[in-house]
Amino acid sequence: MNEIEELSKVEARSLPALPLALLDDLHHKTLKNLHLELGSGPVLYLLSPSYSILNPRPNDRVNEFITRGGGVLTYLKECLVQNLAAYSALLDINSYFIEQNNFLVLARLRDRDSAGRRFEVKYYTHSPLEILSHYEDKIYIGRDFIDLFHFPRKYFGVEDFIISLKEQCDALIDRAEDKLPSPLEYKSFFQEIQELCNELRSESEVMLQSLPPVLDPAKCGGKELIEVNAQYRAINHFLIELHDEVEEFETLLRFKMEKDFVRYVTKYRKDITNLISTFNIKINGLLADRIRHTRNHRHA
Repeated sequence: MNEIEELSKVEARSLPALPLALLDDLHHKTLKNLHLELGSGPVLYLLSPSYSILNPRPNDRVNEFITRGGGVLTYLKECLVQNLAAYSALLDINSYFIEQNNFLVLARLRDRDSAGRRFEVKYYTHSPLEILSHYEDKIYIGRDFIDLFHFPRKYFGVEDFIISLKEQCDALIDRAEDKLPSPLEYKSFFQEIQELCNELRSESEVMLQSLPPVLDPAKCGGKELIEVNAQYRAINHFLIELHDEVEEFETLLRFKMEKDFVRYVTKYRKDITNLISTFNIKINGLLADRIRHTRNHRHA
């Protein structure tokens, strides 16, 4: 964990301007109440929305970063929420839990070997009154990916998510050896999930290569939009198959009281659910709306 060290090397003036976008009330309130969790060595530091360190006690290096890095942290928070608004349905489908917690969302960053440029972000929500006394009760709501120096995402960010799902699948199989008393009892589920992950990865790679990396629907004709929409829908169908298998596995694990392991499967299922919703709302939903607009404009 070296997020603080890497971010301390970033100059606020070197960061590109974020796109101007009107945030709805959910995203605006999340931005206002966003907590950050940044690592330094083996320690995770929890930062309040005003960047005071809530836990644990910081050392001099961390204090210096907080004192001097306000511009970078402000940009980071805005970048996180703008990315969620543009490319993810994570907040939308977890809005009930977020609102119940007064819009407190915690963003835990992991640098992706990029010297402070690209991050994987895990998001949680928690009761504001108990975030310090019962930190372990936080609710995982999903993950996202950001690039501080390049806001537009190729293929709506789908590639990053699918790679992540494959990596998480491999991690689940490894973790089962430690967390399940008899992992071989669930061998068929692990095999099926792994096969579906591999199929999702290979098929989506082929389909994405046939699509424009950065799509501007306003500049596309109706026929092209229909073809692009069909390709993204096909990828979503592979995700739905994977989701159904993981959900069945999760249900069995809960029935068998495999408490030490099932929570990891639940997180995995949530990530798949979020991505399916992102397709339905942000990708296929956006494209379908543009297709309808194109047809209505033509017949007006």
